[in-house]
Formats: sequence, structure tokens, C-alpha cells
Amino acid sequence: MSLSARVSTLCALSALALGLALPGGAQAQDEAAIVGAEKARDAALAANIALDYVTQLTTRFGPRPAGSASETAAAEWAAGYMRDHGFRNVRIQEFPLVGWERGQESAAIVGANPQPLVAAALGHSPATPEGGIEAEVVRFATLEAFQAVPDGSLAGKVAYVDAGQLVPMQTGAGYSPLSRIRSVGPGVAGRKGAVAFIMRSAGSDEHRMPHTGTTRYVDGVVPVPAFALSAPDADQLSRLVGYGAPVRVRLSSTARTYQTTSRNVIGDLPGRTRPDEIIVLGSHMDSWDLGTGAIDDGAGGAITLAAARVIADQGRTARTLRVILYGSEEVSQPVETGNGGGAYLRSLSPEDLANHVFTGESDFGADRVHTLQLPVGVQTGAFADAANRVLYPIGVLRSAQPEREGGVDIGPIVQAGVPVFGLKQDGLRYFDLHHTADDTLDKIDPEQLTQNVAAWAGLVSLVANSDVDFRAMAPATPAP
Repeated sequence: MSLSARVSTLCALSALALGLALPGGAQAQDEAAIVGAEKARDAALAANIALDYVTQLTTRFGPRPAGSASETAAAEWAAGYMRDHGFRNVRIQEFPLVGWERGQESAAIVGANPQPLVAAALGHSPATPEGGIEAEVVRFATLEAFQAVPDGSLAGKVAYVDAGQLVPMQTGAGYSPLSRIRSVGPGVAGRKGAVAFIMRSAGSDEHRMPHTGTTRYVDGVVPVPAFALSAPDADQLSRLVGYGAPVRVRLSSTARTYQTTSRNVIGDLPGRTRPDEIIVLGSHMDSWDLGTGAIDDGAGGAITLAAARVIADQGRTARTLRVILYGSEEVSQPVETGNGGGAYLRSLSPEDLANHVFTGESDFGADRVHTLQLPVGVQTGAFADAANRVLYPIGVLRSAQPEREGGVDIGPIVQAGVPVFGLKQDGLRYFDLHHTADDTLDKIDPEQLTQNVAAWAGLVSLVANSDVDFRAMAPATPAP
């Protein structure tokens, strides 16, 4: 049975079951708002409009590294796309950035067992000296073991952390421990005296394709050149080290940093009766340079733009919908600024910020939404029941766990007190593709992408026409 057929069946059953079961719940909400949300949901399922945006974005501009000419061109085009599709007050918000270019890179085992390695420099890693670095590898099975060796004890060596393969999970929970290695590893390597740092890619695939990603600055610099190995190459190097004889590698990179700017693209669909109350739908424009940024995060922009358009087609909402395509989500900076999300927050007066009533972010690919997490204080009650009525027919289940953080882009306004929701996507294959050359348009399943739009359209329509004061229901200080 197709998704649309399943939805039709579930709609009929859930309308009856929920309508009878929740006399004090969903019915306490404005029935017109609920029906409008259901119509937006169903219109999204029928329209399939999100694929157009992500197709054009990835085809016209390819990869969009933060601060690059392609990110700039994509932002200008996206602003025009918003205007062409009815968004108002469309503007580009520019902010300064340290950009990074990969240049040329190579990695190889040298000596008694010479062979090439497939590796990618980590974002904002410095170049190696001209001619590269050649040194013995010291392998660690955990970040903690690496951190525990004495400072200076790895002088002249290449530090290598192989903490094993990322375990695929629907929630993506396996990513955080490995991304932490990527973030702090080069800084630890600098303290230990190493001349370079390498790691197993933070990915769940077995392809000979490395996963890049940003690393962290320490006192304004990334201390040593840093690389990620593909999974098969990490296995190969670890086996060779395990045989007991010293293993030497040669690493080369011509990466560079430069001063540039990035930009947020912002467009509104003004509210009818409460236009000052703003709902922010977020995703990011920039991508890594190896693929074309289809799942990370062209799909997120497609989902949020399409959802807003579908809602607008049903008529103006009470509250204003604001779609933001944030710049420079992917990279760290010498001084923490929050990048695009921080730039947006700094542009708001206290009064403006107080008028932001709800926010959410789509930045976990394009596979189906399975769970709804509502803000702290809103997980139960009439609004939650109404949201369940709207989303259950498309396979989205309400969670008892609140959403507290959102994503990197909306994080700054969430920390400033804006209530946040989460529409949780299926992440089982996300880290097969994430930050690799395989992040391309063909990996998007159009039917699952459309289900995402339906979930966003249904929930956001309900919020936009609701009388619920989400800020009043949330705690004064959100969890970090």
C-alpha cells in the first residue's frame, strides 16, 4: 500500500478514535485550526514540491562550503526562489567568517609495506609543510586513552585514534562520541607533541570514502594537520599497526584559511492577526565540499520552504512563518560566534526576540519523520493531543520526552528562551552519507521527503493558528 493510501485509511480511523477519546483534549483547541492543519498535511502529501528546491540547489551550485563563492551564489538564488514563491520581506544577512579550502591532499603508508590510504583533511585543518609529513603512527583505541598519555610524549609521531565504527541508530545517537574525537583530537595531538592527527571517519558505512567535518580551534588555531580515514583504510592501518612493527605514514595537505563572509537567507509569510508573533523554521545553506550537500542540508531547506508554501496555500495563518536558510553551520571559528544562528540572534532586539514564539530545525537528511518532541511544558495537554491527531495518520508518534535543544542553527535562539520542537527523522542510513562525496541528490527518496513536508506542514500550521502561549508554558531557563 502506498503512503498516500495508508494515510487515507489512518486519517479516517484516527479522526474517529481521537475525536471520541479526547473530549477534553484536542477538542479544547480551535477545531478550525486542527482541520486546517490536517488539510495542510494532506496537501503536502499530494503536492510533492520539495524536490524542486533541493534539485535546483544541488544541480546549480554543487557543494557550498561556508563562505565560498558557491555558498554566496546559492544564497542569492535562494532569495530569488523565496520571492518567486510568495515570501515577503526577503533579505540576506551577511556576517564575517574565516573560510577554509581543502586544496590537494594525500595519505599513504610508507616503508616496508607501502600503500595508499584514502583520507580527507578535517575542516579548518592547517596545511602540512611543503613536501608533507612523514612519521611513525601511534594508535589509540579511545579518545580517553589518547588524552591520558603525558603531554609531549608523542613528539615527532602521528597520533591515530581508531574508536571503531559508528553504530547506525534511528536517532543517530552513535555520532556524538565519534564527532567529539574529530572536534578535540587535533588539540590533544598538539598538547602531546604529535606532528599530525588521524582518525577513523565518523561514519557508519564500509565504503572507501572518508567523512570530513570540522575540528576545533585551540587559542585561535588548529594545532596540527588532521585527517579522517575511510573505514576500510582505518581497518587496514589498524591491522598493520597490530602486527607489532613500527608503521610510518606520509601525509600531505595544501589546505588554507581565508577571510570571507557568509550569509543567512530570511523570508517571511506574514501573519494575518498576530503578525508580530514569529515561528522560525530553520535549516542551513552551506555544505561540505566532497558531495553536493543534498541530505546535509539541502533537504532541510526543501522541507521547510515547501511546508511554509503549502501552509500559505491554505490561507494566511494567524502568526508569521519565517524560513531561515542559515549560513556557515558546518565550520568552527577561532572565536565562537554561533555562526549563522549567532548572527541572527545578535540582529534581534530584546523585543524582537520576545516575539519569537516557536522554532524547529530540519537537519538530519530526508528520510521519514517518526517522532514528535514538543517543548518543555507542552508535551501533554490539549495542544499535544491536537498535534497527535494531525501527525499520527502519517506515522509520527508523540514522545513523552521534550525537545530542549533543536540544532546548531536555531540553538542560539533556543538558549535565549524560544520554545523548540523536534520532528525526529529516521537516521539509520544518514551517517553512511554524512560529510562524504556520496551526499548527492540521488540519495533522497522523494516519498520520504514528501512525508517530512507533510509532518512539518501539519504541525506548523497548527502552531501558527493556535492560541497557545508556548513561551509562557516553557521554563524560564532552557536546558543547555
